[in-house]
Amino acid sequence: MYTASFAFFEALWEVGVTHCFVNLGSDHPSIIEAMVKGQNEKQGQFPRIITCPNEMVALSMADGFARLTRKPQCVIVHVDVGTQGLGAAVHNASCGRAPVLIFAGLSPFTIEGEMRGSRTEYIHWIQDVPDQKQIVSQYCRYSGEIKSGKNIKQMVNRALQFATSDPAGPVYLCGAREVMEEDLTPYQLKQDQWSSVEPAALSEAGVKRIAEALIEAREPLVITGYSGRNHDSVGALVRLADTVKGLRVLDTGGSDMCFPADHRAWLGLRYGNDESIRTADVIVVIDCDVPWINTQCHPSESAKIFHIDTDVLKKQMPVHYIAARARYSADSFTAVTQINNYLADSAIAEKLSSSVYSQKWDNLLEIHNKRLASIASAAQPKDDGTFGTGHLCATLRKLVPNDTIWAIEAVTNTGFVADNIQATFPGSWINCGGGGLGWSGGGVLGIKLASEWENGAGKGKFVVQIVGDGTYLFSVPGSVYWISQRYKIPVLTIVLNNKGWNAPRKSLLLVHPDGLGSKATNDELNIQIAGPDFAGIAKAAAGGDCFAGKVAKTDELESILKEAIDSVKNGTTAVVEAVVAPGC
Repeated sequence: MYTASFAFFEALWEVGVTHCFVNLGSDHPSIIEAMVKGQNEKQGQFPRIITCPNEMVALSMADGFARLTRKPQCVIVHVDVGTQGLGAAVHNASCGRAPVLIFAGLSPFTIEGEMRGSRTEYIHWIQDVPDQKQIVSQYCRYSGEIKSGKNIKQMVNRALQFATSDPAGPVYLCGAREVMEEDLTPYQLKQDQWSSVEPAALSEAGVKRIAEALIEAREPLVITGYSGRNHDSVGALVRLADTVKGLRVLDTGGSDMCFPADHRAWLGLRYGNDESIRTADVIVVIDCDVPWINTQCHPSESAKIFHIDTDVLKKQMPVHYIAARARYSADSFTAVTQINNYLADSAIAEKLSSSVYSQKWDNLLEIHNKRLASIASAAQPKDDGTFGTGHLCATLRKLVPNDTIWAIEAVTNTGFVADNIQATFPGSWINCGGGGLGWSGGGVLGIKLASEWENGAGKGKFVVQIVGDGTYLFSVPGSVYWISQRYKIPVLTIVLNNKGWNAPRKSLLLVHPDGLGSKATNDELNIQIAGPDFAGIAKAAAGGDCFAGKVAKTDELESILKEAIDSVKNGTTAVVEAVVAPGC
């Protein structure tokens, strides 16, 4: 039997989708039949099925996999309720530009048994809604309904063209049981005719204008946030900083490793508020949603600002603007490469080798060394034997492999994490792409799974999740660590216990710095977290097959981290709750 459902899976494999993260339901009988048929008949040429007992975890896993590899993956959920269960993960995939195809069934549209797949259960009436696509369509690059099995491969390929063309992101397809049960004659598409859109480039005039502005600048600055999603962009940006000596690079998004911390031009991660923004006379904003927060920080009125992004107008943000002299819809790697090539002209290269630029280059090294020393000083443990997030991360960085991948969702502690992890390799730092807390639980599993897929079973890179205590609870740890154990996906999770959701307090103080809440306790603000055994939750979900630890004192930190790291290296996930002092 060759059904529309089987053709659906064939289409996924033919376009390069290797994994399906699924949460199955009453709309999926033909999907389940197709899964069994594919696993029996097409071993090694059929997507791997990963069962996820929560839809947000499923999409977060696909998100993490796609974010590391830039290869689209698939999520299969159950009608309208499963679509709603995706929750904040749809927002994250959209903001994070993760290419993911989401498929959901629809309740059957026939009642009397007119077609195979007609209604057979009570719930088919309850879950029949007017327009299921509208639940997620505003977050998707494309949404559509499969109305016939006869063009199902075309529908899958069209959806994935949207998912993988810039700006990449999630797409949504749905289909009723009757449609997915349809018998078909097997067919193939010519895959070379279904490629994604080629990256856009700067105009020649744009290249010249930006390059010459950088050359003439007194304090040139690049602000980025997610250019590192294309790993090649990192090297291109390094080449630009090496060429225009004195250029500095500031990350105000923290989404990806965009520029290496061991480069003298590195200014680190600062969320939209940094002195370099105020003093720069030329700013090039590349792949960044929020280069500065206007109520906290502004560029000089005389600064020349240029904006480069594949979605430069931010079409999904009703209110967004920056005071740019010019804006360009272009791919970051392509654009920076164009600028680099322009600057390689012999006459320009000679100018850039003058003593003025050499002095700027020397100054950057001195400032960079001072910055690293300041970070190290701030990360020292407390006199009372406790430690902050900075010291924890500095210690952890020394103990794990150099090519470790970091999955970060530390919220108010993210700055301390970034300063002390000091990521240097492309793809080695992946943060939640949006603002939907709970991404990193599924995200870290997807990243580890992707690394195993890229490098071979048992040869994947060491992967660490660093997550806030509240965000850890949002991540549905009961599902996350069941999946980790079920599919043998070993990761290290560090839970930062700072005794509450401190993000709401920060938001409060930015608006009411002297209000009633400024003097209130976490308990009075209803943001206190007390009592959970964070690591114990994971161990219970994994059926006991998980290292669980807790550390609150500096003299115990290194030994507990080493135990946890050894556990992961030996194939067993580890979760360590770290009680951290605030503000460091």
